[in-house]
Amino acid sequence: MVKVGWAQRDFTPTRPALLMGQMHPRTAYAAADPLTLTAMAVCGGDADQAVILVSCDVCMVTDALRQRVAELLALRAPAVPLQALILTATHTHDSLVLADGYYPHPGGEVMTAAECLEWLADHAAAAAAAAWSARQPATIGRAFGHAVVGHCRRAVYANGTARMYGATGQPDFAWIEAGEDHSVDLLFVWGADGGLVGVVIDLPCPSQVEENLDRFSADFWHDVRIELRQRLGAHLYILPLCGAAGDQSPHFLLYGAQEQEMRCRRGVSERQEIAVRVADAVVRALACTSPGSGDLAVAHVQGSLVLSGRQIDTREASWARDERDRALAAGMDPHSWWPARLQQVLDCHARGAALPVEAVQVHAVRLGDLALVTNPFELYLDYAWRLKARSPAAQTAVVQLAAGTGWYLPTARAIAGGGYGAHPVVAPVGAQGGDELVEASLALVSRLFAPPSSPT
Repeated sequence: MVKVGWAQRDFTPTRPALLMGQMHPRTAYAAADPLTLTAMAVCGGDADQAVILVSCDVCMVTDALRQRVAELLALRAPAVPLQALILTATHTHDSLVLADGYYPHPGGEVMTAAECLEWLADHAAAAAAAAWSARQPATIGRAFGHAVVGHCRRAVYANGTARMYGATGQPDFAWIEAGEDHSVDLLFVWGADGGLVGVVIDLPCPSQVEENLDRFSADFWHDVRIELRQRLGAHLYILPLCGAAGDQSPHFLLYGAQEQEMRCRRGVSERQEIAVRVADAVVRALACTSPGSGDLAVAHVQGSLVLSGRQIDTREASWARDERDRALAAGMDPHSWWPARLQQVLDCHARGAALPVEAVQVHAVRLGDLALVTNPFELYLDYAWRLKARSPAAQTAVVQLAAGTGWYLPTARAIAGGGYGAHPVVAPVGAQGGDELVEASLALVSRLFAPPSSPT
């Protein structure tokens, strides 16, 4: 019998804190809306058949955060299997900075990165422990739908160069670099009484409609929570996952004026429009989804990969030099993350060395005939599509920004176009590493769905 437990925590800081997600520093002294984390614990027959998903309204999940959550969890709830823990980020740009070295600290009452990490880790460990303790017999049903939320954010020009959020109204605009993914992978959970308890939503788009605020915000996931609870019940648990979306965002390169006009006619904000689209997909899928068997197969494996790093070519070094000089001329602190990363690229190029690449953690989870595969990157769509197309599971959800610092993992096409999001400064792993990630992820999924061995 499958058992599922849920928990939710509001981790909005009570003190000012720096916000993660832009090249320049920002400090929040108040909240536009709550920062939320949601935990779901699922187990089968034993502790090896378990997963604890914790989704956090942050920009990225660092290795240090996961380690600290595991340490606190071991102290508070020793029976919880730590190997089951997976932390993920919704990728809002209006949440806590969790590591030093990104921005200079302004001093005073503003929380340090270490304090922010401890604050979030404390809430995440408490939620994970509570979800594990709250496990009850449940039934699960997977579903699939569509919601137009993410759009390719890279424009390509006549000379072959590409720019993230590049202008499309100029004469040399040629095309949008890649496709778009409007899929929504869903997992519904019902309690023993047949009532809907929670839903997992894997949406391939970062939560970044308003990504340059001076206040804490979960961005559109806050509006999705409101909309779904109005439709399906005030106590519904909603666990958001950021699907592969390295080259997607909610921003429009085309049709922006038309979309704005239609929102004005409806009297809704962009975030509210997204919430309606997501909720429509959820409700429509729920209407034709029934609870599955209580004997659902549950399995979880993980691997540690060292992917190939990128050599820096002369063109990329020149771009990094120009960007560094521009940042310093604008008065940016040379020790903040953007000029510091640019300088690291230049130093590696001067030595003829590749950028250092750390081992990455990849998880694969089986819930019935659904596979859920994680990675720590902002993963370009092509890789997720290849993984999904070749997966042996009936449905495969790819989750980015899990278990590690999330840099971009671009395609060869994007690397050829250059620019932010494809340059080594924010993408130390390139197309070869992307190929390796796909194959390694497929190998993990295949382990979970391999047919049982015949007795000899």
